[in-house]
Amino acid sequence: MDGQKLFLFDFDGVIVDGMNEYWHSSLLACEKYLNSPDIQIKQNLYKKVSNTFKEIRPFVKYGWEMIIIVHEIIKIENPLDKNNKKNFINKYHLNCQKILDDNSWLAEDLQKFLDESRKYQIDKDFEMWVNLHKPFDEVIAFMEKLKQQKIKTGIITTKGKIFATKILEKLNIFPEFIFGYESGTKTEIAKELDKKYEILGFIEDRIKTLIDIKQNPDTKSIPCFLADWGYLKESDRSSLTKDIRLLKLRNLEDLLAISK
Repeated sequence: MDGQKLFLFDFDGVIVDGMNEYWHSSLLACEKYLNSPDIQIKQNLYKKVSNTFKEIRPFVKYGWEMIIIVHEIIKIENPLDKNNKKNFINKYHLNCQKILDDNSWLAEDLQKFLDESRKYQIDKDFEMWVNLHKPFDEVIAFMEKLKQQKIKTGIITTKGKIFATKILEKLNIFPEFIFGYESGTKTEIAKELDKKYEILGFIEDRIKTLIDIKQNPDTKSIPCFLADWGYLKESDRSSLTKDIRLLKLRNLEDLLAISK
C-alpha cells in the first residue's frame, strides 16, 4: 500500500437515479432484440415506469435481470403485476432462472441485448438517453470535495463501463477508476484495490454486496455504507449488521472527517 487514499462508490442508485433509463432500455431490448412471442409492445409503455418494476428493481444484481422483469410485466397472458409480484419476489433468483430456462435464453445474451439497446439510444439521441439519469447532487458535491482533498475516487458498477463513463463525463465527474461488470465481482475488485490504497469507504445500495465484502477476510476492513437514498428493499434498513452503517444524503459530508 502506497498510502494513497481512495473512496469507492457504486453507480446506479448511489451517484445517479437511473430508474427511467432501466425501464426504457430494458423495454427497448424486449422490443428490438428479444423476439419473444409472449409480449406486445405498445409505445405508451415508454412514457411511464411500471410501479411493479420499481418495486422489484431493488432485487436486481445484474442488468440482464431487468429484461426478464420487463418481459414478465408486459406479457400478454398472466403478466407480472401487483397481484402476483410477491410470489415472484419471494423466489426471485429461482424465478429468473426458470424464465431463462423456459425460454432457452442465456443471461449473457440478455446482457448483450441490454448493451445493444443502450448503444442504439446513444447513437440515435445521446442527450435523450443521458437525461434519463438523474444525478444525486449531494453525492456529486461530496466527490468534488474528496478531489479537493486529494483523495482518489473509484466507481464499481454492474453496468457496462462504457455506459457509466459516458454518464459520468456528462456530469463532469472524472474518477480515477471505473470498473464495470466486465471486471469481475465488486468484492474481487475491492480486494485488488485494497492492496494498493487505503480505502476510506465504499458506498453501495445493495446490502448483499456489502455483506460479501465484510465476510471476506481480504476486504472486511473496508468501511461500508448502505446508501439510504438508493434502491433498497423494505427489510434492508432493519437488517443492517453493526459493521455496515446506514448513510443518508445529509450525512455525506460527515465522512470528510474520517478522510483527514
